[in-house]
Amino acid sequence: MGLRPCLCTILPPHVLRELLRRGTPRQQDVAWRTLTVSERFRGERATLTPLAAVAATPAGRKHRTVYDAGRAWHLPGRLVRSEGDPAVGDPATDEAYDGAGAAYDFYLEVLGRNSLDGRGLRLDATVHYGRDYANAFWNGRQMVYGDGDGELFRRFTLALDVIGHELTHGVVQFEADLEYEGQSGALNESFADVFGSLIKQRALGQTAEEADWLVGAGLFTEAVRGRALRSLKEPGTAYDDPVLGRDPQPAHVRDYVETEEDNGGVHINSGIPNKAFYEVAARLGGFAWERAGRIWYQALTERLSRRATFQEAADATLAAAVELYGLRSPEAQAVREGWAAVGIRARRGLGRGRRRRRPRAAPVTPPAGRARGPARTPGPARAGSVTPPAGRTSPTTTAAGSADRAKL
Repeated sequence: MGLRPCLCTILPPHVLRELLRRGTPRQQDVAWRTLTVSERFRGERATLTPLAAVAATPAGRKHRTVYDAGRAWHLPGRLVRSEGDPAVGDPATDEAYDGAGAAYDFYLEVLGRNSLDGRGLRLDATVHYGRDYANAFWNGRQMVYGDGDGELFRRFTLALDVIGHELTHGVVQFEADLEYEGQSGALNESFADVFGSLIKQRALGQTAEEADWLVGAGLFTEAVRGRALRSLKEPGTAYDDPVLGRDPQPAHVRDYVETEEDNGGVHINSGIPNKAFYEVAARLGGFAWERAGRIWYQALTERLSRRATFQEAADATLAAAVELYGLRSPEAQAVREGWAAVGIRARRGLGRGRRRRRPRAAPVTPPAGRARGPARTPGPARAGSVTPPAGRTSPTTTAAGSADRAKL
């Protein structure tokens, strides 16, 4: 079975739709452009993963490249920093570079994983993507960061957990390949939130007690009433703003949101497994990546199927805890109690089936002295599923390959 990459964005579509409804004309333009970019990439996601194999580097070698889109809508842009280059002085470029390094080091040094695919996949990123683009995403082969609009959103490289979140979508893609819909999609988002948070906590040297458990703290400007995009500790409390709306995440399975939007609410219902992980980490204490994170990683890489449910995730994490630490261990008990706190009973003896690992391409070394970039991608096309503000169109691409400015 082939990999099916998602177009995995950090900013949920329900936030952008609220902005379309309640924002000023300029804010509506920002929301419209951001939404149409997402729809454009979702339309081509099936072609992305086969291209990733050619970007692999030898095992044990960190290889980061950062490109600058120059506020245009094409990928990857102009190469501005490669592995080993000194800081260039542009905050977005250097944050993307350093954040990718922190994520790579976390996976290698904590979990023994060599990059996103386990085989040394090069970490490509594009910064300054689009005009006022208010999002960041993993598109199946690289990271892409917008600068935000400066009015409600700051640049998306500011938050290390956002970088870790999006890169973790790459890990999920190469492992359980969780279908980006319904409960499996919410688990996809949750794993990204969990490991994005752990990457930040490790970089800051924080214990579970010291961590804020927020995702995207610092992305909102002072104009927004909110702390962050999401809270693992207290889902549903991250923001409450008259323009962006209120954080809709549930913290218990009884409050699961049934919706057809956002691929069945993947950014909303992820609050339930997020809360379960926090409860496990809080019970174990210390550095959350050492035990709770290892349990979640083993469940992801060894036990979950593509269409996993919350119940199956609970069973899989319990099985992983028992395998790693023992049936009567504090770790196994913490997993039981953590899932019980969100209304799910983790069952012993289930979640044991090991899934078949997918064959991976052998690493490919780029020619010496060359930093071969990802395949170029055209700018966003108009998405038929989103209604634009009156008199506005999405960014378009000319035959010559340059992005037109959106008509405002």
